[in-house]
Amino acid sequence: MIDIPADALGNPSARRRQPELENGSLTMNALAATYARLTTPIEGPWYAIPLRLIVGYGFMEHGYAKLARGPELFVNILHAIGVPEPSLLAGLTILVELIGGFAVLIGAFIPLASIPMAAVLLVAIFTVHLPYGFSSIKLEAVTAAGAHFGQPGYETDLLYLAALCALVLGGSGPLAIDRFLIRNHGQSFGESSGRPPESEDVSAH
Repeated sequence: MIDIPADALGNPSARRRQPELENGSLTMNALAATYARLTTPIEGPWYAIPLRLIVGYGFMEHGYAKLARGPELFVNILHAIGVPEPSLLAGLTILVELIGGFAVLIGAFIPLASIPMAAVLLVAIFTVHLPYGFSSIKLEAVTAAGAHFGQPGYETDLLYLAALCALVLGGSGPLAIDRFLIRNHGQSFGESSGRPPESEDVSAH
């Protein structure tokens, strides 16, 4: 009888595992490629669009709500928490929320508009929300009458501040009035100085 080593025939279990390993490798490669596509930044700062929409609409909604309920109610609230000149500051706050929110929504003068808007948020944090902690949503109970929430913290104010900082540092993004104004100003400057307007580098596309 001739003894044939097991290695000469190959390991059957290893042969069965090889397709499984290959399939697993293909799956990991596909997942990695999908992740790379999802995390590759799209051309242009399109992130600014959702930030402008939520910040702009949010501020305008708060300003409109104060007008709809009656500005005197907001004046009484400011007076109750000890804010000086409550009538003046109530009117200024409503104007900032309406005009500033609209400016952010259309992408106009965001670096300037963000200053009074940030001031409104900081005043809200230190005069109203700070004692109630971080969380803005505090579900306390759910009854037949509906959900009952506790006093909101300063979480939402910080989210608005972070969005404004991103828009100021990263720009107002596409479809913004700021870009239209900057482009026109650059063309006017080129014409007045006798220099041709800068053209796009087609080699980069």
